[in-house]
Amino acid sequence: MTGLNRELADFLRRARGQVDPSRAGLPSDGRVRRVKGLRREEVALLAGVSTDYYARLEQGRRINPSAAVVEAIGRALELDEAGRTHLRDLIGLPSSPAPRRSRSVQRVRPGLYQLIDALDGEPALVLGRRTDVLAANRMAKALFADFDKIPPKERNYARWIFLDEDARSLFVDWNDQARAAVESLRFEVGRDPADAATTALVAELRDRSPDFDQWWEQHRVHQRTYGSKRLRHPLVGDLTVEYESFVLPGDPDTMLYLYSTAPGSPSRQAMDILASWTASGPGTRLSRSEPET
Repeated sequence: MTGLNRELADFLRRARGQVDPSRAGLPSDGRVRRVKGLRREEVALLAGVSTDYYARLEQGRRINPSAAVVEAIGRALELDEAGRTHLRDLIGLPSSPAPRRSRSVQRVRPGLYQLIDALDGEPALVLGRRTDVLAANRMAKALFADFDKIPPKERNYARWIFLDEDARSLFVDWNDQARAAVESLRFEVGRDPADAATTALVAELRDRSPDFDQWWEQHRVHQRTYGSKRLRHPLVGDLTVEYESFVLPGDPDTMLYLYSTAPGSPSRQAMDILASWTASGPGTRLSRSEPET
């Protein structure tokens, strides 16, 4: 069939299957559940819409629910804020941000280069659309990878974490970090489904990584704005870094990621050793990549 919103249909179906009926406060009807999650009629009941209306929405039919209905469905499906934003994006509510149509190469402001260069004792990454690596300071390259050595068209964080064997061995919690990359790309597709570069990246990763393909099928979305990463670094051994992310003012497509360690901890000691071992003196330049989009 044509004219169906298949991404929306897939997302709603999978989200419904992830809800625990025992937490939903539904009255027992005595029927045996043959599948996980809620039935369509139960989502409709919780959202206050007719079963037929919700069924047509889950089939991906082109209907235009109000913001209130979308919010009610999000609550019924127990979606977090990222999930509700993704749902609004897939439905195309007028209140959703306009799809991004710019295909220009993303560029990092000179002042931002100066900022991450000044944070020489702490790793800093600048990521753009679809997690393209736009810049990395000396410590980020020492901790993760020398992104300067990766061809510009392939300089992408998700691509690196799935297709580079060094990345797989670097992260003790690789499964968690890789899943996060999948969920971020899912969110990205919802924001701008017409972006050809994102579509091509997803197709490549689905073809080359069984893990990516399996997790992509689950259609989970999440935006991790902070958290921790556990690493087993080839030079300094085990360490844990905390990260915080910042959307740049006036540039919502660019994110600054800063990584730190607890003062006085073994991880801090490892980071200090890494800094001293990889220091190359004045004039060390940053990764100033401009991946094509």
